Amino acid sequence: MSIEEAYNKYRTELIDAGLLIPSGVPGVYGLSDRFEHVIEQFDQYVTRRGAERHPEVMRFPPLLSRESYQRTDHLDTFPQLIGSVHSFTGNEKEHLLLIDKKMKGADWSVGLSKTDVMMTPAVCYPFYPTATGTLPTEGRTVDLRGFVFRHEPSIDPARMQIFRMHEFVRLGTPEQAVEHRDYWLKLGEEMLLGLGLDVKPVVANDPFFGRGGRVMAVSQREQTLKYELEAPVASTEKLTAVASFNYHMDHFGLPFDIKTPDGEVAHSACMGFGLERVALALFKKHGFDTAKWPANVRKTLEL
Repeated sequence: MSIEEAYNKYRTELIDAGLLIPSGVPGVYGLSDRFEHVIEQFDQYVTRRGAERHPEVMRFPPLLSRESYQRTDHLDTFPQLIGSVHSFTGNEKEHLLLIDKKMKGADWSVGLSKTDVMMTPAVCYPFYPTATGTLPTEGRTVDLRGFVFRHEPSIDPARMQIFRMHEFVRLGTPEQAVEHRDYWLKLGEEMLLGLGLDVKPVVANDPFFGRGGRVMAVSQREQTLKYELEAPVASTEKLTAVASFNYHMDHFGLPFDIKTPDGEVAHSACMGFGLERVALALFKKHGFDTAKWPANVRKTLEL
C-alpha cells in the first residue's frame, strides 16, 4: 500500500467512525465529541505533568499582530505556510464591485486589504513580544496552548491546516534552554510510551523553504537543535511527528530584545505536543472505542 493509499484509508475510517467531520477543504475538519474528549483528557494530563515545574500559564488567540510577525524571519523561511488575514475596508461603490465579482465567479478577494493580524504559525510566537526586557535570574517557563494555522492542505489526516499545540517555553541562558529541551524530550517520551504509543525520538528539521532552506535544514540537524517523537498514525512505515522539542538559541531573544540579567541575549527552547496528532495516534493504536482501551491508558487519561 502506498503512503497516499494509507492516508486515504485512515482518513476514510475516521470519517466513517464519526470522529472526523469533513469540511470540503483538505486538512480542515470538525471533530466529534469522542475525539474532542480524548484531546481534552490528554491536554489535562500534559498540564498535570507540566505543573511539576511551576510554569506561568498564558493563553493567546490564534492571531498574531502583523508588526510582531514581521520581527521574525517566518516569511523568509516558511512562506508556504503563512496565513495573512485580509478584510474589506472599502466604500459602498467598492462593495458593489465586490458583489459583482462574486456573482460572476471572479476573484473578489483582490478587493480586500491586509489587516493588522496574521494567523499564528506557532503557539509560542505571541508570547515573545510580551517578554521584551530583562529576565529574572531563574529565567521564565511558560505553559501555552492554542490553535495554530499552517497552509498545508493534505489528504494525510494528521496534517491539518489548523490544529492545537500544548507547549512549554523556556527563556533564559543557553544552559537553561537546553536543559528544558532535554528534560521534556525524556518526559514526553515517557508519557507517550506510558499511553501505549510506539514512539521513538529522532533528530529532525523544520520545513524550510527553497534552496537556502535545504542548507538551513542540514545545519539544524547537524547542531541537533530539533528532536521529534514519531509514532505510527496512518502508516507504520512512514511515522508521524506527534511532539517536537526545539532549542532556538537566540533566534527569538534577539528580535524581541529579551536579555538575561547579565545583559546577554536570552536563549529559548520549546516543546510541543500536537493534540490532534496524539489523539489520532491513540485511536490508531487502541481502536475507535475508548471504552475498550487498555485500563492503564484509561486511568492515566481519566477517561
